[in-house]
Amino acid sequence: MKSLLYITCALAVMGLAFWAYHENYKTQQALDEVETLQREIGHLLETRSVLRAEWAYLNRPDRLRELAEINFDRLALMPLMPEQLGRVDQIAFPKPPELEIEGAVDVAGEQEQIP
Repeated sequence: MKSLLYITCALAVMGLAFWAYHENYKTQQALDEVETLQREIGHLLETRSVLRAEWAYLNRPDRLRELAEINFDRLALMPLMPEQLGRVDQIAFPKPPELEIEGAVDVAGEQEQIP
């Protein structure tokens, strides 16, 4: 009877060792994937900052003004003047739709007076 218990315990220990070994490899693989993703995120953030800097450089007002003057024949772009801008109160916003009240209920009651 003792030998059956010893064999069962030995098999349980071997099974747990195999499970722990397998989980260790899965954990190492997940950590490698996380490291790869973090490296890729860092690279993409760096690329985004470079692209933002390039965009800011290309959208300089003096550069755009010069390009508009050079290509005036084809594009007929006029420079933006302060007189072309308006105020917010000059904008004609659409009126909100009027809501129809269906099944209105009259509520009558005494109002409580607070001394």
